[in-house]
Amino acid sequence: MYSRSPKNTSEIIWTKHAINKMRQYNLSASRLKKLLKNPQHQEIGIVPKTIALMQSAETKRPTEIWLMYQPLGQVKKIITAWRYPGISSKKTIRDFIKNNDI
Repeated sequence: MYSRSPKNTSEIIWTKHAINKMRQYNLSASRLKKLLKNPQHQEIGIVPKTIALMQSAETKRPTEIWLMYQPLGQVKKIITAWRYPGISSKKTIRDFIKNNDI
């Protein structure tokens, strides 16, 4: 279980919302950093000036881990992260974000 809050660095800033979502979906900071460096899919975020990244998770059931961040020069501000059940399409993921208040 996730117990520590990630610390802000010169490269990454974590929002309180992202930290709460990490706890909710049982995601670690190292897992999200791995996603930042090696995404399987990238698209423009639903929030202006953001980027959404996706990487499939290796579990018994197919799931995807999504991360939304805002680039601020050399720094990346992590807005939110979530675990999507199943395999998503672009339309499906936008509906999921709107319906689950992410």
